[in-house]
Amino acid sequence: MTTAYEDVPFSELLHHPAATARRLDAVRALRLRRRDAGDLALIRADQLEQDSTVVDFTARLLAGLVRTENTAALRQALPDALPWSVFLPEDDIEAMLAELVDTARGAAALENLAPIALLLAQWRHSAEIYADPALHAILTREPDGDLGPVPVPEGETAE
Repeated sequence: MTTAYEDVPFSELLHHPAATARRLDAVRALRLRRRDAGDLALIRADQLEQDSTVVDFTARLLAGLVRTENTAALRQALPDALPWSVFLPEDDIEAMLAELVDTARGAAALENLAPIALLLAQWRHSAEIYADPALHAILTREPDGDLGPVPVPEGETAE
């Protein structure tokens, strides 16, 4: 295989399904571009199973390193894996590692990587805030005075 994936119009799959599927012999996956919706991916089942095996192994390895209290190795490798993590305070790095291990184990068990991607995006946003002193100051300052009453949510009554 020469490349990770190839962009293909969705209509090509509809009009030439066999020829389009044969392209998977040369690439890991096909990214099916759609005009009116999010892109789709077409991947061979054996490739998906291999990817799942790697994710499961990685999650278990990560969990094992934390369980054996080998967090020094994780902390040392973290900037290579997540370069933006250097902007996080020490306490947040510990919290992120703990959440990452738990989330990775759960996601691997469910064969759903979305929770890991969401967690990493959330921590990346935190790092972006810490990396920008002006933004950090705005988001962490106390509000000036009382902000007034909070309206009662629709469908609920005030007590």
